[in-house]
Amino acid sequence: PWIQRRQSPSHGKSGMKIQYNTPPPPSMPGYGGGPAPNQPMPVYPQAPSPNPSMPGGGAIPVSPAINRGFRGSIKDYPGADPLRDVEVLRKAMKGFGTDEQAIIDLLGSRSNIQRVPMLAAFKTSYGKDLVKDLKSELSGNFEKLVLAMLKTPAQLDAYELKDAIKGAGTDEACLIEILSSRSNAEIREINMVYKTENKKSLEDAISGDTSGHFRRLLISLAQGNRDERETVDISVAKQDAQALYAAGENKVGTDESKFNAILCARSKPHLRAVFHEYQQMCGRDLEKSIDREMSGDLESGMVAVVKCIKNTPAYFAERLYKAMKGAGTKDKTLIRIMVTRSEVDMLDIRQEYVKTYGKSLYTDISGDTSGDYKKLLLKLCGGSD
Repeated sequence: PWIQRRQSPSHGKSGMKIQYNTPPPPSMPGYGGGPAPNQPMPVYPQAPSPNPSMPGGGAIPVSPAINRGFRGSIKDYPGADPLRDVEVLRKAMKGFGTDEQAIIDLLGSRSNIQRVPMLAAFKTSYGKDLVKDLKSELSGNFEKLVLAMLKTPAQLDAYELKDAIKGAGTDEACLIEILSSRSNAEIREINMVYKTENKKSLEDAISGDTSGHFRRLLISLAQGNRDERETVDISVAKQDAQALYAAGENKVGTDESKFNAILCARSKPHLRAVFHEYQQMCGRDLEKSIDREMSGDLESGMVAVVKCIKNTPAYFAERLYKAMKGAGTKDKTLIRIMVTRSEVDMLDIRQEYVKTYGKSLYTDISGDTSGDYKKLLLKLCGGSD
């Protein structure tokens, strides 16, 4: 039940268009490009059963069509008031010692759109800078997590991108993670914030720090100019799959720019159809072909783009798993994903996590972190599965 056929007005009676149903954008203030809060979510009708006469068996495994409403773990707290909230924060930090539990309970029960105004409210009420006060009271990963939760989505992304670029080595995986999972509107806002805060454009920063086809991949993604139409034309998807095959597996050497053009410009629902057609056509996943055809940053970058578009929650589940397993936890990645996905698709990430790794995300975070940091991460996780 994955495909919904829709007559497109521009095509008259004969031109049927096939619509791939991806989960609608989350209805999320701040994160995700969903409708404004408190508006009814669009409800997608159940798709008719696939047409067996279609090539490839008809059924195309795209994300399930049924609209399951909000998939985040953190929701708006009813009646939250930033002036009352900052009183709680002030009390938690005033005097000797800090009441971390009060900070955890407060921040862990407010959505991003309710947390960010606390900065202005704190300054209004007390004439002090909330971030500076928190920095002087807290430390370590707990401090980093709290401060990440007080940035807007675009501020946090811009900050993380800057951090990924500066420093000794570039964190290429972080660049790809952010640029391949955000919508056009989100990427454009990140570009604006980046330029305001760093006095140079994101594109210039990427250019100065990367090279070759990998640089081109990042710059293409940073344009925030991907096709965002929901409808998918299977015949075009087949052509794209053939073009990728011709540019990689089917020639000596690889035409990387063909991969770049298709992966960066086409819509996400369209690309899911392309990946399916590619698999049908040459009996191998596109990721596997990329592994065979490319190497280094370009290979891992292209594979990550494919994984992220193919199944975003599964991609983040894998990123979280890899951030925690082995010696030492990659806390930066853990914090970024838990904060940025908590109001988008955390419930889906948790499902993919337990399905793939046999343990709940909650259990793994509990086993891998400790103290106040752990308590606040678990609030963002929302529950055990």
